[in-house]
Amino acid sequence: MTTTPARPRLVQTVLDTTDPRRLAEFYRELLGLRYRDGDEAIDPDGDDWLVLHGDGRWPLAFQKVPQITPPTWPDPTVPQQLHLDMTVPDAATLDAVHPWVLGLGARLLLDRRDDPDEPLYVYADPDGHPFCVFVG
Repeated sequence: MTTTPARPRLVQTVLDTTDPRRLAEFYRELLGLRYRDGDEAIDPDGDDWLVLHGDGRWPLAFQKVPQITPPTWPDPTVPQQLHLDMTVPDAATLDAVHPWVLGLGARLLLDRRDDPDEPLYVYADPDGHPFCVFVG
């Protein structure tokens, strides 16, 4: 009989970005997260790796890369490869957060607000990473 080895534990999702501080600030504000101890201070030499976390929520990390090719979703030319799903409790909250999310710097990719089964918006963050906000 083969013994199953100890399995790795997933600890965070990492997003590539040319500007980790800018993207971390977008998600910090959007999700109400906070910086890992030591990451809140701006590093004049680069801020090449930042981590956000908050009250039992899944951590998000931001890694500096020299360039990024944003996904072109829904056009499949450059696949999204990963996207983040976020929920709100009801349709009224979905309506309330929509202009706020756009004001933070997101770009609307798909409006399915009127879908009776799953109202949602799909956005791109400032680097083009897709994310969904839906009633859940």
